[in-house]
Formats: sequence, C-alpha cells, structure tokens
Amino acid sequence: MDSGIGIIILAMVAVFLVARLYKVLGRRTGQERRPDPFAGAANDDQRRDAVLPISDRARPARADDPVASPAGTPAGAAAGPLQAGVARIRSIDPQFDPATFVAGARTAFEWILGAFAGGDAASLRPLLNDEVFDNFNSAINARQQAKETLQTTLVGITSVDLIEADLQGRNAVATVKIVSDQINVTRDAEGKTVEGDPSTVAAVTDIWTFARNTRSRDLNWTLIATRSPN
Repeated sequence: MDSGIGIIILAMVAVFLVARLYKVLGRRTGQERRPDPFAGAANDDQRRDAVLPISDRARPARADDPVASPAGTPAGAAAGPLQAGVARIRSIDPQFDPATFVAGARTAFEWILGAFAGGDAASLRPLLNDEVFDNFNSAINARQQAKETLQTTLVGITSVDLIEADLQGRNAVATVKIVSDQINVTRDAEGKTVEGDPSTVAAVTDIWTFARNTRSRDLNWTLIATRSPN
C-alpha cells in the first residue's frame, strides 16, 4: 500500500515539473567516443549545423537588457539582425518576451541535461523534435548496451544569451548560447571511469535552437537543433 502511494506521488511530481517547464518556455507574458546527443537537425527551413559542444566563454547577459546583444555589441547600439528578428516574431506574436524565453531556455537546458544523463528518454520526448530526440535516444541506447553510466554534474551556468531570433515561415525560431561549467564522467559496469575526470570542471558552450509554430494554439517551444559558436 505504502509503495503504491509512493509511486503515485513520484508520478505527480514528474507531471508537475514537466508542466512547469512548459509554462516557462511557452507562456505568453505582457534553452569522441561517447555518442553525441546534441547533433540534432532541424526541418528544411530551420536547418542548423550539428556539432559537438566545445569549450568557450561568453559575457553574462544583463538582467535589465530587453534583448541580450550579440557579443561585442555595445549596449544601446542601433538595432541589428537579432533585434530585427525579435521584431518580426512580435509582429505575429506581440507578447513574445525575450527575457522570459531566455529564462525558459535555461530551465530546459538543466532539465534536458539531467534527463539525458539519467537515460530518461520518456521525459525528453515532449521537449525535442523527432530528429533531435532520435539522436538523444540513440546515445542513451548505445550507453545502455555498453553497460555504461553517465554522471553529469552541472556546477553552474555562466550565461544564457539570446543570439538569434526570426520567423521562418510560420515558425518562430530562437537560438540561445549557454555557457556552463560541467563535470562529465562515464563509467563501465564495474564502476571504473572510462571517460572524463570526476575532479575536472570543464567550461562547455552549447548553442540550442528552439522553434514554435505561431499558428498553433500550443505555446510550447521545442528543441530543434544545436551547433557550436562560429
């Protein structure tokens, strides 16, 4: 009886976390040897280069910036491609808020990173498009077949910047650059380290692209692709 109640409680917690993530990302108001799970491909009109994450650094986004400026752009500078892209999205969705989107992308990054490390494909499925999910799921399956486990420790997120935004057909597409400190360790069935170093913190840069159909009543954004900094 107690076990059954515990399972019900855990299920309710999982549903709550997914619903909370969807709300943040989608709401309208006033993110070598081991297979690469991030090598996603977008639809034909949303295609991005699929590559491994690489180490890099970016300036932290200012909390008071309505839209984070691209690297090297002074605050208050004339509107560039990013600001123009945001304006095009707002022409269809006037309530699109870059700050809220960035906060949601940060939450999505933490959630997806943890779910992938834990091999939780079911939790990943609603947040990824088909091709990205296939890549994540293939990596999880390969790890399980090798009887390996991945331990990912997200030490901290240095910055999350909105670097691209635009309309592509009916789709609003937005890209964030996420710089984080991580510890990634892969162990075999006996617990021996086969990749990574549990004492080494690596600076990792991930560029994730999300999309949403502006003609759909579904306000949720889906991860459609990733790439490295140019």
